[in-house]
Formats: sequence, structure tokens, C-alpha cells
Amino acid sequence: MTNAALHVARTGLDAQNTKMQVIANNLANVNTTGFKKDRANFEALAYQQLIAAGSASDSQNKFATGLSLGTGVSLAGTSRIDTQGTLQNTGGALDLAIEGGGYFQVQRPDGAIGYTRDGSFNRTAEGTLVSSDGLPLIPQIQVPDGVISISIGNDGTVSAVLAGQSAPTELGQIELASFANSAGLQSVGGNVLLETAASGAPQVGAAGLDGRGTIKQGSLEGSNVNIVEELVDMIETQRAYEVNSKMIKSTDEMLQYVNQQL
Repeated sequence: MTNAALHVARTGLDAQNTKMQVIANNLANVNTTGFKKDRANFEALAYQQLIAAGSASDSQNKFATGLSLGTGVSLAGTSRIDTQGTLQNTGGALDLAIEGGGYFQVQRPDGAIGYTRDGSFNRTAEGTLVSSDGLPLIPQIQVPDGVISISIGNDGTVSAVLAGQSAPTELGQIELASFANSAGLQSVGGNVLLETAASGAPQVGAAGLDGRGTIKQGSLEGSNVNIVEELVDMIETQRAYEVNSKMIKSTDEMLQYVNQQL
């Protein structure tokens, strides 16, 4: 039985160590544009049923509760918390933030479409709008030479005033993608998410329609990581790890006592 206690405590150490990694990743990305924090979710491992509830205890009576022993804990998964990050005013003409739901679309080198909340876009020498990693914005927006100013509306309409002209010229419209289950998107790094079977197919359209948020020019969405909450969670995780460590030490001392006395 003491060997079983060692195993249960070990699963606790593994689970808390993994949770600490999730917290560390959240804190490391506290200043990452558009980053959404993760939460570790745990579940109990299978129980050993020694006495079933309702089974006969003798010829006339039954056990009311039974006897089941747990075998520990495991990490069930991580959940991305998609709450809105704080909008930070930058004044950059190509800095865009989404206020509400939705994702910008970018094209990855393999041709797949990635989704991101990071709206820090730049203009290439050819005039194409790209992400900070050089991934082209989809649908592609071409900014011609001789642009004096660029204006991007809340619905994603991109207009520019060209040299020698007084009236703005419409260059295209930035579309946003939304998902039935955005928590099911797969994180692949670089502030990019990929569609999965769990997320469902993207619903693409103009910003501000069908549950999609609006676009704010001259702003970027900050990380939604709350440092104080993460530090408190880190302390709780550390204490839980220490308790499981003490459980292993206590169980080991019990085994030593048995070996010495018997």
C-alpha cells in the first residue's frame, strides 16, 4: 500500500511540474502582442474499487459507500483563455488591433492559412502588407508607391491618399476569421494558430459582422496575462509540489521503519 502512495505522490509531482511550465510560458509572454494565456486542467486517474457500493456485506446488509482508492492525477489538457487584452495606442498606421472576436489571416510558407491576433503589420518593398515574421496578410493588400497616408476603417476597409491626389483611393478590405470553438485552434508559435477539427471551419468576412470584432488602427492588443494572478498561481503550484514531495519522503520513512522493525 505504501508503494501505491509513492506512485500517487509521483503523479502529483509530475502534474504540478507541468502546471509550472504552463505558468512560466504565460509569464514569459506577458509582453507578447496578442498572446492569450493558457490554463492547465487536471483529472483524477482511475480508481481501484476494492468494495463496490451496494454490494452485500453479509446475508442481510449492503455496503452504503464501498471502498475505492485513487491512483493519482494527470494533466487532462490546456485551455487557452481568449479574453480581450488591453489595447495599446502606438500611432502606427499599420498597427492594427481587434476589439472583440476574430483573427487576422496570414499565409504560411507551406501555403496554409494561419490565424493571429498580432496586428503589427509592415509593408514590403513590393507594397505587400506582411506580419512581423514576413507572412503576407490574407486577402493581400498592395500599397502602391507614393502613398502619403493610409487609413483603415473599423470594418477593415483600407484607403490611401496618393501623391498628387486629394481624394483617398480604396486599396481593399482586411477580412477577419472567426471560429465556433476558437479554443480548439492549435498554437504553433510565432503568434500563429492553425485550424483543427475541434475549432471548426473559419467563418470569414468583414470586421464588425456576425460576431467578429472591429479593427482599431494605430493600436496593438497586449497580452491578457495578469502578472499578479500568475504569481499567486505559481506560489500555489509550488506549495502543492512541496506537499507531494513531503508525501514521498514520509512514505519512504514508513518503508524504512517497516524494513528495520520486521
